[in-house]
Amino acid sequence: MPVILGVITAAYLGLIIAFIVGWKKVPEFELEGMASENTFSIIIPYRNESENLPQLFKSLTSLNYSRSKYEILLVNDESGDDSVLLAEKFRSDFTEMNIHLLDNDRRTGSPKKDAIQTAIESSQFDYIVTTDADCVMPPKWLLFFDECIQRSNSKFIAGPVGFIQTRGVKKTYFQNFEEMDFMSLQASTVGAFGLEKAFMCNAANMCYEKKMFIKESGFEDNWEIASGDDVFLLQKLRKKDFGVSFVKSDLATVRTNYQKSLKNLVNQRIRWAAKTSAYTSFFAKFTGLIVLLMNLSLIIFTVLAFLNIFPSQYLMLVFLVKFNSDFILIYRAAKFMNRESLMRQYLWSSIVYPFFSVYVAILSFFSGYEWKGRRFKK
Repeated sequence: MPVILGVITAAYLGLIIAFIVGWKKVPEFELEGMASENTFSIIIPYRNESENLPQLFKSLTSLNYSRSKYEILLVNDESGDDSVLLAEKFRSDFTEMNIHLLDNDRRTGSPKKDAIQTAIESSQFDYIVTTDADCVMPPKWLLFFDECIQRSNSKFIAGPVGFIQTRGVKKTYFQNFEEMDFMSLQASTVGAFGLEKAFMCNAANMCYEKKMFIKESGFEDNWEIASGDDVFLLQKLRKKDFGVSFVKSDLATVRTNYQKSLKNLVNQRIRWAAKTSAYTSFFAKFTGLIVLLMNLSLIIFTVLAFLNIFPSQYLMLVFLVKFNSDFILIYRAAKFMNRESLMRQYLWSSIVYPFFSVYVAILSFFSGYEWKGRRFKK
């Protein structure tokens, strides 16, 4: 048994070290003040987002980019609240902006992919930019995409995603845990880009060439999987050797809201985990398997140690290896996001995480999930 645990730990440590090296290889992206050249179609699907749309719209009006070079396509996905009225008011209040209101044309098992496809078919510009309705954009958002395209000729660009910080509002334990988990995902995302094995990104901050998307039939291979409009597209393009980039700058960070409850957080993570079996990237599958085995092993061998079947000193050594290597990786993301204070939550989060991740993994294999008021089967 010690040999098995040792092999899993070594593989996990090697993976984390690789991500740390990859993180270092992705340089900080600084704007050079280049004249803007590219045009963008910003696509935002929404469903019952009346609570979040005002902050989204406010951030869109503050974009520092020529308004003749971008358009905003808001796609209503059968909202039952005041979202449509808010979108209509946004368009009427800012007639100088190129705003289009669309209704989702449902065709497949993926409402979000349908909404994006609906918008792409109506879009007028060269590059597609996606985000979510519960997000806020930085003023120089499009400038970063534009300069990245000019400097690297990338066909696909991903950017960082963080959380909206509200002064005076104390976060719950599960929200601190959510952000800590998210930091590990951000660090792994950037690390994989640095290793030239990118397999993960976030549709809340993403840009790709429309002509390329159409030519490669974008979402064609995974229409029936409800989510994954981001990772499946990235993995598909990587497999075909298209140029992909990550804009590593805090000033390019799109920020989103925390989940409102632990149940919502679990549902979100199940949705994310459920699509891993359909990944086309070997590195993605390897990463998912090693992370799952590491966390499952910690749980199993902890039980065995309590039963005096496994030496507790070996278990403690493995935990310390994981604890310290994870800390180094996650701290880099936290520092990048100016969220070093979050690391105060690291000790208890690192103890809870194996149980949380294994629980989510098991549920993703055997159950469906809820998303935007809809129930999706496995």
